[in-house]
Amino acid sequence: MKKLWYSLGIIGFLLAGCGSSGASTDSTAQSDKAGSEQVKIVAVGSTALQPLVDAAQDSFTQENSNYQISVQGGGSGTGLSQVSDGAVTIGNSDVFAEEKDGIDATKLVDHKVAVVGMAPIVNKETGVTNVSQQELIDLFTGKITNWKELGGKDQKVTVINRANGSGTRATFEKWGLNDETPVQSQEQDSSGTVRQIVAQTPGAISYLAFSYLDETTQALSVDDVKPEEKNVADNSWKIWAYEHMYTKGKPDAAVQKFLDYMTSEDVQEGPVKDLGYLPITSMKVERDVNGEIK
Repeated sequence: MKKLWYSLGIIGFLLAGCGSSGASTDSTAQSDKAGSEQVKIVAVGSTALQPLVDAAQDSFTQENSNYQISVQGGGSGTGLSQVSDGAVTIGNSDVFAEEKDGIDATKLVDHKVAVVGMAPIVNKETGVTNVSQQELIDLFTGKITNWKELGGKDQKVTVINRANGSGTRATFEKWGLNDETPVQSQEQDSSGTVRQIVAQTPGAISYLAFSYLDETTQALSVDDVKPEEKNVADNSWKIWAYEHMYTKGKPDAAVQKFLDYMTSEDVQEGPVKDLGYLPITSMKVERDVNGEIK
């Protein structure tokens, strides 16, 4: 009898162990299934922010193959309006949502992911590399019409502007032009197109995010301050903005995972710096929606 009970005990133990192993396997399978569920994120808006989000999503999706992330331009106004309407997952913007007419900022959650400096650029043949802020304003408002007035070549000043709704334009007009209104001129949606037109048009002037500056155009210093990251960090160079990624309400866990990646050390010390942005942690000052410096 003792042998019988002993044998039954062993059988029971083995059966229990099999049941436990099955439960553990089921739990792991559920976890794997949850981790492999397809996640689709559409981020639309600022073309100044687009190169950074594009680079980050590329490395992120390599590690998270279940994510499909689409990054599109269109300008900050488009990003803010579309995320407000629930048409996209993320609205990329160079400006605070509170600064855009028609946007209910109380329904959006701000995720600051970097800082971007912006600089006036000119065709390399103008012969001008530095202007005062007042001269910059006069160039864009049509008071200065020839580069020879600034010691440059005898060439007509041709202003290339960004389209209404562009966060780059809003930032440049606010901090570069002291809210003065530029002359009516050709407008372009794309930062890349602006760079190309300025490079190919004698006497042309416009403005770009630092991430788009290259040897094809001449970036202008203002009041002898160069458009460099170190000067943005302490606000010596005042034409800069936070790069925002807005969501409509609090994002779900899957979207938050990508937003957390945007502010991770891998991105902040990698693509952020490589592409000419500033990590949030590099800033020595803070600026609120009203322009107040802390």
